[in-house]
Amino acid sequence: AAMAARCRLAARFHRVHGANVRLDASGTRATRVESFANGLCFSREPLAPGQIFLVEIEEKEGGWCGHLRVGLTAHDPQGLAVVPEYSLPDLVNMGDTWVFAITRSHNRVAADGEEAPARARCRPWEPFLLIEQVRIPRDVLVGRSRPCRYSHILDDLYRTNVLPATARRSRIGVLYAPQPDGTADMHIVINGEDMGPSARGLPAARPLYAVVDVFASTKSVRVIPVEYGLPSLQTLCRLVIQKHIVHRLAIDGLDLPPPLKSFCQHE
Repeated sequence: AAMAARCRLAARFHRVHGANVRLDASGTRATRVESFANGLCFSREPLAPGQIFLVEIEEKEGGWCGHLRVGLTAHDPQGLAVVPEYSLPDLVNMGDTWVFAITRSHNRVAADGEEAPARARCRPWEPFLLIEQVRIPRDVLVGRSRPCRYSHILDDLYRTNVLPATARRSRIGVLYAPQPDGTADMHIVINGEDMGPSARGLPAARPLYAVVDVFASTKSVRVIPVEYGLPSLQTLCRLVIQKHIVHRLAIDGLDLPPPLKSFCQHE
């Protein structure tokens, strides 16, 4: 309950942001209104251990090279004299900041003397994503394409909860998991899949804010609130329906209320 309350408060962008960013009235949607840079955003509050800050890519903009960047920083946005133009390298060069450009894949960071472990197989029908001791409802983490005439072409991606990481409606999250030595590992989650530790040795005792850089081809993102708890009956019904249909267009032929059909197809 405490985590859920904290998540509701933190699922907003900070009022301090890059010069080209415009926030909506709710503080949950950030749009870069011009150029390709000065799109830096932060979470309104520092994250709690295991708390994910999740955004969905809402708009793309052609003509630019590069994609969304996410990470964590120990800098309080309120204390920045000037918001840097770029997260990479400007904010990172200030120290105590860990940011990665989102691409189609990420590699785990191995501990000293270890080989990078293979990523665990994604099991899209399991209701929770487990990261260290953190258990997050998987359903809200997953980005889905809108159904259309040819949506069945995407069903292999849809069934495995995989959209391209940089696609519109893809969902990207960042969190940190405390370690026994007092530090923390930063994890990036892409469409319900844990990419593994992207950075190690973060100062877990310091406040850590999420960093979202609305950069280049990513034009607009929206914060997705995550409630920690049991999946709803509606979510469980959707998982069962999706597991047994041929493709999403078949949902239209089911004897279901229209809102449930819509929920099963693309929410």
